[in-house]
Amino acid sequence: MFEALLLVGLAVAVFVGFNIGGSSTGVAFGPAVGSGTISKLTAAALMTGFALLGGWTVGRNVVATMGGEIVPSSQFTLAASVAVLFFVGVALLVSNLFGVPASTSMTAVGAIAGLGVATGTLDWAKMGQIVSWWLVSPILAFWICAVIGRYLYPYLDAILQLDSPGDEVTLRERVGTVLVVAIGCYMAFSAGASNVANAVAPLVGSGAISIEFGVLLAGLAIGLGAFTIARRTLDTVGNDLTDLPLTAALVVEVISASIITFLSALGIPASLAVSATMCIVGLGWGRASRTMTPSQVASAAMRGDGPGLSVDALATDGRGTTPRVRDVPRIGEEDPDALTAGDLFDSRATARVVVLWVLTPTISAVAAFLVFEFLPLF
Repeated sequence: MFEALLLVGLAVAVFVGFNIGGSSTGVAFGPAVGSGTISKLTAAALMTGFALLGGWTVGRNVVATMGGEIVPSSQFTLAASVAVLFFVGVALLVSNLFGVPASTSMTAVGAIAGLGVATGTLDWAKMGQIVSWWLVSPILAFWICAVIGRYLYPYLDAILQLDSPGDEVTLRERVGTVLVVAIGCYMAFSAGASNVANAVAPLVGSGAISIEFGVLLAGLAIGLGAFTIARRTLDTVGNDLTDLPLTAALVVEVISASIITFLSALGIPASLAVSATMCIVGLGWGRASRTMTPSQVASAAMRGDGPGLSVDALATDGRGTTPRVRDVPRIGEEDPDALTAGDLFDSRATARVVVLWVLTPTISAVAAFLVFEFLPLF
C-alpha cells in the first residue's frame, strides 16, 4: 500500500513539474526563440539545466518552507502529501482550461494552509509573512518597472536597438544576442528556484524522499515539459505578449526574475507569473506617463482627473523608429498619439487573470480544509 501510494505521489509530482516546465520555458526563452537567436531544442536544454541549478541552490529554501515551516513536517503523511500535490495538479488543469497561468506556488501554499487549519497546526506567523510578500511583491514589481518606463526605457531602447538590426551584424547586435540568451537563463534559474518546491515539497516534508532526490526529480520533470509541451508555448508566447518589443520583454524578465530569486532566497514561495504581469503593466504605464511632466500629473491629481495615460505605450517601440540616445524626447515632450497604438493592455483580460490568481489558492485552501477535516483517510 505504501509503495503504491508513493508511486502515485511521484507521478503527481512529475505531472506538476512537467506542466511547470511547459509554461515557464515560453516565458523564459520566448524572446530568444522568437527573435531567432536560439532554437527550441537549445531553449529546452538551457531551461532544464538552469531550472535544476536554481532548484538545487536557492530552491532548497522554498522546499524547507513548504515542507515543514507552514505546518510541521509531521503533518505530511504520505496520503496528505499526495492530496496536496493533487490540488496543485487540479489548479494547473483549471488554469489551462481558462487559458490563464495559475500561480502554482500560491495554490500549493493554499492547500498546505488548508491542511494546517484542519489539523490546528498552521503557523500563522509564517503564513502572515508569506501573504505579506504576496501583497508587496506585485506592487514592488509595478513601481520598479514604472520608474524604468518613465525615466530609463527610451534610453535603453535607443542603446540596445534589439528590434531593428541592420544588414550587417554589429558588435551591439552580438552583445544583444548574448544578453537575450543570458537573461533567459536567469529567468530559468528563477523559475527553478521558486517552482521545484511546488512539485516535491510535501513528499520531502513527509520523509518519503530526500530533498536531493526531490529537487532532481522536479528539475528533470521541468525539463521533460520543456522538451515537449513547451514547444507550443514558445510558438505562442510572442502573441501572448501582444506587441511587447524585445527590449521591454528583457526588462520585464530581469525585474520579475530578480524579485522571485530574492524571495526564494528568503524561502518565500511566490508567483513568477504575477510579478511578470505587474512588470508589464508598470513598464507600459511608466512609458506612457512620459507625455506629462510631474507638475501636470500633480495638477491633474489635484483636480481629481486621471492623467489620461495608456499602457499601450510599449506597442510602438522597437519598430525601426527608435531614436538615438541624444534624440530621445524629454519628459512632457512625447507625442501622446505615438504612445497609444496597439493593444498591449486589455483591462478585462487583466481583471480575469487577477480574479483567478486570487480564486485558485482560495479554492485550494477551502477544498484542502474540507478534505483533511472530514475524510477519514486523512
